[in-house]
Amino acid sequence: MARKKKGIPIHGWINLSKPVGVTSTQAVGKIRRATKAQKVGHGGTLDPLASGILPIALGEATKTVNFIQDATKEYEFEVTWGEQRTTDDSEGDVLHSSDKTPSKEAIEAILDEFVGEIEQTPPQFSAIKIDGERAYDIARDGDHADIKSRMVTIHSLEIIDHEEKTIFITSCGKGTYIRALARDMGQKLGCFGYISALKRIKVGDFSLENAISLDFFQEMIDNPSQKENMDYGLLPIQAVLGDIPALAVKEEEMVRIKNGNPLTFLSKDDLGRLEVANIDWKSDESTTALALYNDHALAMIDVYGGKIQPVRVFNI
Repeated sequence: MARKKKGIPIHGWINLSKPVGVTSTQAVGKIRRATKAQKVGHGGTLDPLASGILPIALGEATKTVNFIQDATKEYEFEVTWGEQRTTDDSEGDVLHSSDKTPSKEAIEAILDEFVGEIEQTPPQFSAIKIDGERAYDIARDGDHADIKSRMVTIHSLEIIDHEEKTIFITSCGKGTYIRALARDMGQKLGCFGYISALKRIKVGDFSLENAISLDFFQEMIDNPSQKENMDYGLLPIQAVLGDIPALAVKEEEMVRIKNGNPLTFLSKDDLGRLEVANIDWKSDESTTALALYNDHALAMIDVYGGKIQPVRVFNI
């Protein structure tokens, strides 16, 4: 007999605004306690010293975490010049120092070198795995982690304020370390630099304007009798799938997909449905799409020719 899962079956996304001083794991734990959801995860770690958007997946939404991790992210960050630190942020020990403070013009002159596809080495204190061990664990033991550089994409990088410290805004792709960006700019300018404040202001379609604070979930924990009347802004599973083609399916098709069985579209009308959904069924490569039934997420599907194969079915 299958073991009954603990908790409430809740499925969807929470656009959480994480405060400074809280780890991503702690934030997940607080939401789990507040909602009593059976399954909770997050869509991309945010450092304890960072604030801002931390997408939280509940239930079957955890099956779409990879889509939010791949989404474009926007950050606002402050760089303090004159020091390079072990952690590339304000918590680390000083490695190098300089009495030089770069002018706004000097900074602007190098920005283009950090836009586009660039080579970046993640910080020593990062979650990168080296032979199965996290780099930050190696660094905490006093050893140097042999971290390989990798290519990342920075879409834009601008200065929005400049005094002793400089505030930037950037839009970037998956795997970009903002701490490494500050470190590398400081080295390029010959003055060193580290992150002294970091805020993630957007992840995909999630933005701070409609994010929910962690304090709200603390209130749910403190006042459990009011929980049923609280709207914590649960978003549907497809909230992170805005760039994915969506195919509306009929009831008999829904049953087959729900059971993991493929569909084959042969008629002109059915193939036309694929075209309406912006699915190029004539392509030499398969297309990842979302199957919807009555506007609810049913499954992730692969479409090749007229064949539709369920890849990840949402058990809702």
